[in-house]
Amino acid sequence: MSTTRVAVVGGGISGLAAAYRLRRLLGPTAEILVIEGSRRLGGALRTVEVGGLALDVGAEAFLMRRPEAVRLVDELGLCGQLTHPTPAAPTVRAGGRTVALPLRTVLGLPGAATDVAGLLSERGVARVAAEPTVPLRWEPGQDAAVGQLLRERAGDELVDRLVDPLLGGVYAGRADALGLRATLPAVAGALDRGSGSLLAAASTVLASSASAPRSVTSPVFGTLRGGLAGLVDALVAAAAVRPRLGQPVRGLSRITQGWRLELGGAHRPEHIDASAVVLALPAPALRRLLADPLPAASAAASRVEVASCAVVGIALPVGAAQALPPSSGVLVAASEARDESLSAKAFTFSGRKWAHASSHEVVLLRASLGRHGEARLLQRDDGELVELVRADLAALTGITERPVDTVVARWGGGLPQYSPGHLDAVAALEHAVAAVPGLAVAGAMLRGVGIPACIGTGDAAAVRIAAHLGAAVPAVGG
Repeated sequence: MSTTRVAVVGGGISGLAAAYRLRRLLGPTAEILVIEGSRRLGGALRTVEVGGLALDVGAEAFLMRRPEAVRLVDELGLCGQLTHPTPAAPTVRAGGRTVALPLRTVLGLPGAATDVAGLLSERGVARVAAEPTVPLRWEPGQDAAVGQLLRERAGDELVDRLVDPLLGGVYAGRADALGLRATLPAVAGALDRGSGSLLAAASTVLASSASAPRSVTSPVFGTLRGGLAGLVDALVAAAAVRPRLGQPVRGLSRITQGWRLELGGAHRPEHIDASAVVLALPAPALRRLLADPLPAASAAASRVEVASCAVVGIALPVGAAQALPPSSGVLVAASEARDESLSAKAFTFSGRKWAHASSHEVVLLRASLGRHGEARLLQRDDGELVELVRADLAALTGITERPVDTVVARWGGGLPQYSPGHLDAVAALEHAVAAVPGLAVAGAMLRGVGIPACIGTGDAAAVRIAAHLGAAVPAVGG
């Protein structure tokens, strides 16, 4: 091929970040293709209009304390659109009450029992307080299911009322099936270094975080005023790519000077040859594409299960929205959902959390539904999901008014489950891919599901490909 061509398979934030970084590294003459199986770019970044206002119905914000997203926003000239949450605080529904979400925890794991005293019963607090007295058998490098380990050592209440809702909000999974090492890596690291209990490990992590060199007023999260679709649009423009949408890649094979991709149906396939390929795909699609050229990598990807969920966006009339609690939202414990017949796992009161999510006429909110293993709930049609959310909203806040506008966004199979041993599976995948030239992987299935982590995988994939193609690869941001 006379012109360097790189194919990026997958048009989510990881793939778009890879395409953008490749453009920066390879220059204007390289041909960079972004091939996306669906009809839109952005993956889990999707902004829609609800009641005349922009609402993110996938990821709604990014962590400011990781550098990748902040740096990218700056590079793309979007800092003027950057905004942060209001002071409204989150709550959790558990034990028949809606209470303030304990904030001095590591994804629900407290450094001391007093940190969760307002949420748990006296018996539950006592069980947590006794955790450091329970002998801990932990070998450096081992892994365990977060929920199971915590239930054995600190009781069911801490898991059911706090840890499970928080992990469910991040991974759409259940604490009993998510691995400690991948979801709470700092806690696992503290245990590896000799912390004698889970609370001691969490206390070490919290102390380290508190002593980090940053202002106490630094915001934790950020987003763009017009929605995160603005980040997608800016990446596409800066990467100077013409994406191919609605064209899933069905085959991948090695050729003498690179790779061949097969698109289209079996009867009339189209073939594209590329010097190098970045695969920024969910685990099931990655498994299928790698089955022939890299069976070991395919087998590693097959170890990562995925979950589905849905987001229901609602615009309430301002008058009705006045009854919303003065919080940023509410997490719903799974046990509470059963006891109170609630369907949603969380509500974000967007108009309370973000200044741009309300107007003189409407206030926005969004509800999340679905966890790993809850396919039946998500099989209901859009109208049914909206009514389920309205019933939950009435039960939690007393608001029964009909919304001005609604939207339903479904996320099928896009949420990787970080089960025990997840990082071993990722290491096996990356090792197999590293053994072949001109191929790289990126995406949420690797080492983090947040926007900064996904951008980081896209950056790393681009650097690997650019180095293979002989380009100079200065440190990202350098």
